[in-house]
Amino acid sequence: MSATAKNEDKKDEKQDGSPENPESDVKMTIWEHLAELRSRLVRSALGVLVTTCVAWAYRVQILAWLIHPYEKAWIARKMPGVPELQTLSPGDVFVGYLQLSLVTGVIAAAPIIFYQLWAFVSPGLYQREKKFVIPFVVFSTSLFLSGVAFAYYVAFPFTFNYFFSLLGQVSDSGTVLTQRPTLEFYLDFATRMLLAFGVVFELPLFISFLSLAGIVTPMQLLRFGRWAILLSFVVGAIATPGPEITSQIAVSGALVVLYFMSVGIAFLIARRKKKDTEKSE
Repeated sequence: MSATAKNEDKKDEKQDGSPENPESDVKMTIWEHLAELRSRLVRSALGVLVTTCVAWAYRVQILAWLIHPYEKAWIARKMPGVPELQTLSPGDVFVGYLQLSLVTGVIAAAPIIFYQLWAFVSPGLYQREKKFVIPFVVFSTSLFLSGVAFAYYVAFPFTFNYFFSLLGQVSDSGTVLTQRPTLEFYLDFATRMLLAFGVVFELPLFISFLSLAGIVTPMQLLRFGRWAILLSFVVGAIATPGPEITSQIAVSGALVVLYFMSVGIAFLIARRKKKDTEKSE
């Protein structure tokens, strides 16, 4: 073999081991993937367990915080009496506090969960992409917590106000619709909304993964923009029933901003991939 051929072989070997290729070329069996997934799930569960135990210690304060928007809407609508959450069985209080602590634990453990997610998918990524672990955790956690905050500070107030507006006298004989929710039903409603908005706000992250995988392109996302706007307003109308247009605009506007934020991120990813391809060539 000539010296030129050897140099070419070394060059190819260097390129194969360069950051332009996945760091780990070791084939994993399905059982090894499942074992890795189990390991990540166990670590995430341990993180949630710790944060849940901490949340249990502050369960009363957390419940008071969660019902605050309900209390404000109750007072604003001048509902009779004081707001209350009823229980129907001796164990309802314990189960309710446990549910509240668990949901709080999941929200608080979001950085741990997202880190374990990244650690699970990282073996199939390029070395340069693995350096984004900290930005990924910060970005995904920030999006999730932003969704939770949006549900609490924006969605809750107008939702409760609208629901209270449906109550009142329904017949000339004096029959009225009133509301005395149970702890179980209130926690189900409130925690589902918090988690749902947290997941919806992960849209930019989800589209970023699709863009990294080459499943979608920035131009495809841009062309779909008009339909994304229409779907955002449909979702906003469903999520915020009632005649108040400002609440619908708030939710729909947030969804539109999230989508076009995703488009911008997709363009940045495409530009970065193009530069890396040009360097490798």
